[in-house]
Order: sequence, then C-alpha cells, then structure tokens
Amino acid sequence: MNKTIKIILGIVLLILFVFVLKYFKDSNAKDIIDYKTESPFYTSLDTKIVATGKLNPEEEIELKPQISGIVDKILVEEGDLVQKGDLIAKIRVVPNEQALVSAQSRIKTTKFTYDNAKTLFNRNKALYEKGVISRQDFENNELSLNQAEEGYLQAQNDYQIIKQGSISGGGSANTNIVAQISGTILQIPVREGDQVIQSNNFNAGTTIATIADMRQMIFEGKVDESEVGKLEEGKAISVVLGALDEKEFPAKLTFVAPKGIEENGAVQFVVKADVAVESSSMIRAGYSANAEIEVASKDSVLVVKEALLQFNRITEKPYVEILKTDGDFVIKNVEIGISDGVNVEIIEGVLLSDEIKVWNKAIDENNEDEENNDEE
Repeated sequence: MNKTIKIILGIVLLILFVFVLKYFKDSNAKDIIDYKTESPFYTSLDTKIVATGKLNPEEEIELKPQISGIVDKILVEEGDLVQKGDLIAKIRVVPNEQALVSAQSRIKTTKFTYDNAKTLFNRNKALYEKGVISRQDFENNELSLNQAEEGYLQAQNDYQIIKQGSISGGGSANTNIVAQISGTILQIPVREGDQVIQSNNFNAGTTIATIADMRQMIFEGKVDESEVGKLEEGKAISVVLGALDEKEFPAKLTFVAPKGIEENGAVQFVVKADVAVESSSMIRAGYSANAEIEVASKDSVLVVKEALLQFNRITEKPYVEILKTDGDFVIKNVEIGISDGVNVEIIEGVLLSDEIKVWNKAIDENNEDEENNDEE
C-alpha cells in the first residue's frame, strides 16, 4: 500500500516537473518587445498663446431717424462706399392726427392773442404820443406784442414740423438721413415702405443703416485665465484669418480686460488688438480670426519630443527612460523648460547622445504588410 502511494506521488511530481519546464521554456521563447528610441536635438522654440475671436471695424455707427415716419426712399445698397454727409435715405412723415389738430388749434389761439396785443399796442401808441400814458406803460404793451408775435410764429413752426418733419425752407431737414462718417455700408435692415421710430431719450429708434470704416480694423477675442498673466499691452502680435487662406496680418495688443467672464466653467478674458489691414485685402466685418501671441522664444536649445515625457504619479515630476548598453532602460528624472506643444526644452537630465524610449513598441512594417496581404 505504501509502495503504491509512493509510485503515484512520484508520477504526480514528474508531471508537475514537466509542466514547470515547459512553462519556463515557453516564457523564454517569447519575442522580446522591441521599443523604438529617439534622441534629443537642438532647435529653436517659440511659445505662443492663441486667442480665438473675430475681426471687427474699429469705428461702426448706426444711423437712426430723428422723426418717426415711413421710409420713402433708400439711395444706397449694402457694400457701397459713402462719404461723410452723403444722403442715405429719406423719411416721409406720417403726422399724428391728434398732434396735428392740437397744433392747428394752437395756431388759432396764438393768432387771437397776437391780434389783440397788436390792437392794444396801436391804441396805446397813439395815447403815448399824446402824453396820456407813461413811457413804461407803452414799453410794456410793446413787450406783450412781441411775445404774442413770437408765440404765433412758434405755433406755425410746430405745425410744419408735425406735418412735414421740418420747417419749410429750413437748411437741414430731419427727414434726410445722411452719413455721419466715411466708410462702407455694412447693413440696411429696413426697406422702402417700412415704418421707423425716432431716436429719443426713451427709445433707441429704428436703425436705418450701419456704416463702418473698413480701413481701421480691430481683433476682439478671448484667452483663458491661465494665460492672461503672460500678456502685455502694446506687444506686437499676428492675426490669422482662416477665410483668407490663413493669411497673417500684423497687429498690436491694445487691451486686456481687467475682469474675466465665466463661460462653460472656465474664466475667459477679453483682449483687443489694432490690426494693420492692407488696402488691397478684401476684409469683411465679422471674419473669424486667431491671434497668435508670442510669450517666450529661445534659440538653439536642447529639446525632446513632448510625447517622450512620462510623469511620476505621486510627485508628478517628469522623467524619461534611457536605453543602456545591455538593452534595458533606466528611468532618468529631467527638468524641463518652455514648450511649443510638440517639443519641450530639457534643462537638465538628458544628454545629446542619449536614446530615449518611445512608449509604443516598434512594429515590423514588413510583417504587418504581409499579414494584410494574406488576409486579402
């Protein structure tokens, strides 16, 4: 019985020994993972902040009527170039019937007052010449006549303004909408026959046309709070217009907002820049634009590709894996400087001759192509 048990245990141990040998054999037979390596190199680095925004005219005004009425005629079209003082549109006044009746009544009332004052003046004038009344009484009658005449003329003028929009024979009619600056007609939101409302203290009024000087453009964009501290007003920047095949225009940063605006959980700061626009460029208001602001620049610095960096999970400090002569990799902590998003400056920790591990293993392109061909 004991002999049988010993035989069975011996067979089991032999089988286990065979499996262990096979396991180590298979493990050693596996292909060694081959990693690509890349070396540091010298280059120039430019660190930039990119602000997204739009290109808008620096001077843009809206023309509004000074009197309510109907658009009688529009003399320009969107895109036309106009000079200051050019006639843009004409307004036909549609008088308020109640106001017109009140103005007519006021004319009659002031006419009665004027006629009565004139009669009294003529009577007192004769009495004054005969020495019946004093000079002061005569001058008081003369003053009353003048006041009555002025009131009568004012009532007539009010009636003309209500009825026609201006005093007949006046040099400047409120019904004429003229350009206040020289520039380009950007928009005409009304059409002939539309009703418009005058601009006053209680109403912004109806916009007849929008005019802007397209020779003076500004960039308006936003930057993140993490980058706004690097900006300086007066700095030269570049504005890139995607609509014009990524054409660059020189610009000057003129404004950085002192207060941020929260958008989608992030704080953004408004920036503005004066853009030098070429007269030959067909610039349109509202073009999307990117402002590239250079904040740091270094020439001939040792760099590696930023993708080669790894970061310690605890200390969050960067490191790379450098290839040794025996084929293994050793971890080396590095001190980094500025980055342009692709390459990063290495201040300390890596030599020009070092070979740095690329995270992804190398793939035999020939074998991959053969496998693809076999599948086809």
